[in-house]
Amino acid sequence: MTMNKPYYLTTPIYYVNDKPHIGHAYTTLACDFLARFKRLDGFDVMFLTGTDEHGQKVQEAANKAGTDPRSFTDSVSQNFRDLLGVMNFSNDAFIRTTEERHYRSTQTLWSRLEERGHIRLDKYAGWYSVRDEAFFTETELVDGKAPTGAPVEWVEEPSYFFNLSHWQQPLLEYYQQNPDFIAPEGRKKEVISFVSSGLRDLSVSRTTFDWGIPVPKDSAHVMYVWLDALTNYITALDWHEGAEAFEKYWPADLHMVGKDILRFHAVYWPAFLMAAELPLPKRVFAHGWWTNEGEKISKSLGNVIDPLKLVEEYGLDQTRYFLMREVPFGRDGDFVRDQMIQRINSDLANDIGNLAQRTLSLVFKNLDGVIPAFPKKLQTADAALIEAADGLLDAVRAEMDKQAFHEALRLVWEVIAKANRYIDQTAPWALKKTDPARMAEVLAVLLETIRQVAILIQPIMPVSAARLLDQLLIEEGARDFAVIGGAGRIASGQTIARPEGVFPRFMDEKGEEH
Repeated sequence: MTMNKPYYLTTPIYYVNDKPHIGHAYTTLACDFLARFKRLDGFDVMFLTGTDEHGQKVQEAANKAGTDPRSFTDSVSQNFRDLLGVMNFSNDAFIRTTEERHYRSTQTLWSRLEERGHIRLDKYAGWYSVRDEAFFTETELVDGKAPTGAPVEWVEEPSYFFNLSHWQQPLLEYYQQNPDFIAPEGRKKEVISFVSSGLRDLSVSRTTFDWGIPVPKDSAHVMYVWLDALTNYITALDWHEGAEAFEKYWPADLHMVGKDILRFHAVYWPAFLMAAELPLPKRVFAHGWWTNEGEKISKSLGNVIDPLKLVEEYGLDQTRYFLMREVPFGRDGDFVRDQMIQRINSDLANDIGNLAQRTLSLVFKNLDGVIPAFPKKLQTADAALIEAADGLLDAVRAEMDKQAFHEALRLVWEVIAKANRYIDQTAPWALKKTDPARMAEVLAVLLETIRQVAILIQPIMPVSAARLLDQLLIEEGARDFAVIGGAGRIASGQTIARPEGVFPRFMDEKGEEH
């Protein structure tokens, strides 16, 4: 197992013009799932999230709320911090773009770009979407609006420009030389098509509002919010102060983003870094969006999905599991309430919950709670199940490294299904009278399978997995991946307590199942 190799992954920093919704929870959960997995796999993880607090959109939102931008961002940023606790996210750092160090970091990057001749003063005239914080050409507009449907306004003002056009060929060459840089494949093709069609120099400052980071030596300008925001990934490592963290963790292993902001991360950000002569991140993954029961989510429809309410209604680990299991990660997904309940009652209560409860109950009743010894010689059925369990870590790791989170979980549940078939076929409850020694062997094989599964589901359902591992009497220090995949077996001779169900079925207010 790789020991203490650095692994740096980031969520986008979330824009603080509104409260957190399902999209924010989804992106951060994906990173949390991966961060927890990597830690258990022996990596020294740096998992960053935070809030993006500058720009015209924030200034307008603050005005609408009748407050100043600083007070407004303090309040809304806290909502995003609160979400971390509710969803049990394990981020190592939280950054705000209003931090003093971020001003210094971004101004250092600007100066570095300017000194190398990549920024010039000119004037901007064109269409700008406040909602997207993005510039659009006439040809990109759809029915007079941004491609996202956001309104645009004509802007004419003095502006500094970054020579983005200069980086068209270097970017295309980089994509070709680093085929895993952008994922999934369909998104990569979109980016290559966009860059191949021609890049124009990018306006990187504004003068018509002042809520932003001032341009060094020209405070009439504030920096374009995306140059400011993207720099957070290196600010968090205090790169501008020559911190060891930057040497250790940069380049980032993964920037996780929603598909709507892929262009900024896969085109602008690598171009800025190339121009600043800094290493590029290793990978940018753009995931899809959620709809709600087939409808696009919008405030006007009143169908925004509040992650806090999901946790309240369905349970924390249940919500975490559903969001990562239901939809192939990278594609758009539809939140269907009945599907969520089906996952809770089928995958969790029936499959793993019932397997664990049946096995532990048989040990408690038929073996006086004493964990039996793992058999020295495995029968054919035993070997088939144990080989499947032992092979899980390598298979799951390969899917996690591709961000195929749904597939990683499907593989685990395949082994759970095998274990359920095994317990039905071997019928240990019937062996008590006919062959108690064989019953003990069967239960030991099941306990070992459940132990490995419980360790592997810790990243997605940490609380439930811990309860299961507690019942198996697995010590805190023996819950990482160093002890699975055949590297260790469940210890025998200890006495378990009366087992308690870990994955309850979902009942509605009337106490009825669905």
